Amino acid sequence: MPYYMPFDELYVVLVLPALLFAMWAQFMVKSSFKKYSKQRTSNGMTGAEAANEILKQNGMSSVRIERVSGSLTDHFDPRSNVIRLSENVHDTPSVAAVGIAAHEAGHAIQYATSYAPVKLRAAIIPITNIGSSLSVPLIILGIFLEIAGLITIGIMLFGAVVVFQLITLPVEFNASRRAVSVLGKSGILSKSELPAAKKVLFAAALTYVGALVVSLAQLIRLLAIAKRRN
Repeated sequence: MPYYMPFDELYVVLVLPALLFAMWAQFMVKSSFKKYSKQRTSNGMTGAEAANEILKQNGMSSVRIERVSGSLTDHFDPRSNVIRLSENVHDTPSVAAVGIAAHEAGHAIQYATSYAPVKLRAAIIPITNIGSSLSVPLIILGIFLEIAGLITIGIMLFGAVVVFQLITLPVEFNASRRAVSVLGKSGILSKSELPAAKKVLFAAALTYVGALVVSLAQLIRLLAIAKRRN
């Protein structure tokens, strides 16, 4: 099986370190959220109340806020115009909860103001969904059947997933910048509380960096496999 040895080495050299980084990023966001969930907001404002205040200040009363189950399952759904906050964010008067809620409100503002990267990301979601489900099966099938065209199509679809994750980075970092800015200007968090919220949001952003790094490593490995087959 000498053909497979170089790709095993690429997995160890590229993919495995990327996976370890992604795991570390996940640990950091959970750790920072747990730590600053214990820091109560000085004004007693919960995550839901903070998000509602931010939306009100931006004239976005049509956006609803709902509670969802799970931990760190918070997201903004542009299709239904709803911010969904996990229970420990929605109901908790902590700096971590307010930071996460403000971040999701930042996403709602992005859609309302037609922020270019978020519009681009939304436009490529259909092909990204196809790529995430079909890319690897097509590549494997192409290798076993020795059909170079299938391998190429699979890699192109996987590349679309990488592009989606790349576009996601400015979207997430921008939402966090909006959150920190409005939290400071509105007085929802005090100056002494803002650094903690920044740490939680930075840790959350690292998870998206980790996902991109893993996908890039996998893409390089897949390109090497295709080149080797040729």
